[in-house]
Amino acid sequence: MKLITAIIKPFKLDDVRSALEQAGVQGLTITEVKGFGRQKGHTELYRGAEYKVDALPKVKLEVAVKDDALDMVTDAILASARSGKVGDGKIFVTALEQVIRIRTGEADEAAL
Repeated sequence: MKLITAIIKPFKLDDVRSALEQAGVQGLTITEVKGFGRQKGHTELYRGAEYKVDALPKVKLEVAVKDDALDMVTDAILASARSGKVGDGKIFVTALEQVIRIRTGEADEAAL
């Protein structure tokens, strides 16, 4: 089992969510976050004063999948989140040692 964590631009959320539904993903955790990567933020103008915004708004998605669904789900995220511009985000894949459904006590792949 794998945990896929994707950091994407907020306006891409609906596209990514639709792509994940088509890929068969049944559960998804969405968190609004702030951060920066290579783009290092940007400057904005407010009431005539210029200031630097270091942390940009992003959306963090977390999806637990079976090993055989990993490529399909990451491909769906890549295709739907990519705009071709700096700041599109990243996908992190980590191994899941154990998953337990609280309601039923089911474990591992049965809990997904």
